[in-house]
Amino acid sequence: MKKFFIAAAVVALSASSVFAQTATPTANPEGETPAVATPEDTNATAPVEGANSFTEDQAMSRIGEAGYGDVTDLKLDDKGVWQAKATKDGKPVAVSMDYQGNVVAK
Repeated sequence: MKKFFIAAAVVALSASSVFAQTATPTANPEGETPAVATPEDTNATAPVEGANSFTEDQAMSRIGEAGYGDVTDLKLDDKGVWQAKATKDGKPVAVSMDYQGNVVAK
């Protein structure tokens, strides 16, 4: 009798795992909001808060690629946004870079 209950439990658990599976969502074919922004394309709501995986060197490089020079005081804030001072067109600006790679001036 004990073997019967063990066998019934195995069958029940196996059957329940089939129902727990979900379909993989399809990718957005339009690609309107990229996971990582490119220097020429910025999220309209940037900078976006979130866990930032860019290193300091990567953030410095990306800010430079966006057309900013003389980048100083680069720091990652508590909201996951890199903050720095820089120049653009000869004028000093405060610049931010979020976890998506969006670079924006304030």
